[in-house]
Amino acid sequence: MRRFVSLMVALLAMVGSAVPALADLGYVLGANDTITVQVYGQPDAGVTTRIKADGTIVMPLIGTVKAEGETQLQLAELIKTKLVKGGYFKDPFVNVEIGAYVSKTVNVAGKVSTPGVYPLDKNYTVLEMLLKSGWIAQQGAGYVYLRRAQGAQEIRLDAEALVRGAPDKNLLLAPGDTLFVPDADTFYVYGQVARPGTFPIMKDMTVRQALAIAGGVTASGSERKVALIRAGGKEVPAKIDDPVQKGDVYIVKERLF
Repeated sequence: MRRFVSLMVALLAMVGSAVPALADLGYVLGANDTITVQVYGQPDAGVTTRIKADGTIVMPLIGTVKAEGETQLQLAELIKTKLVKGGYFKDPFVNVEIGAYVSKTVNVAGKVSTPGVYPLDKNYTVLEMLLKSGWIAQQGAGYVYLRRAQGAQEIRLDAEALVRGAPDKNLLLAPGDTLFVPDADTFYVYGQVARPGTFPIMKDMTVRQALAIAGGVTASGSERKVALIRAGGKEVPAKIDDPVQKGDVYIVKERLF
């Protein structure tokens, strides 16, 4: 099931059908980002520098330039204008490249293939960022928490809804946001099954499916003799088509001959 979902995500990503179209004007520069400014044909007029805390850089010839709040193209045009107005060049070609994205990042943590800090070098949705981090690991839950940097809001998003491309779920990320994938919800199966142990809960899983994941009932066991212990309560008979819940303990007992 999880492999199928992962395959679907990859296919949807390739055709672009799972991600809504979003206007993207480019990365907006901020303090501590590192940039390289090139004036083609004039190597002494360029610079590689870090944007200072006050949002400025210092350029040869024209001095202090406000870089924070500008995109690469906007900053290049601003520098070009200043060079022309200062009488240094008639029509210079100015290019700005970003060396290090620092001011605007998103944290991806928990059970993903490659957790870490990712730059918002363009507009990213939750689905896109999960794909960028390698998608949900096998031990991860079928949902992800989006923790907003602004307002400390926490939103639970279903992974399957993201794959289906639900626009109200595939939210746009903002600087400082955190995506967290917790451990998968689990249940336990003991007794007369081929592989007793702990297993992740799949969407809409029933007791019958839970026993199948545990390798099936052995010849000496019986589907009619499955006990359930839920939330630390007492042992009760389990119904074979009931849904599995987090923390359920199933005990398959021996059949009577």
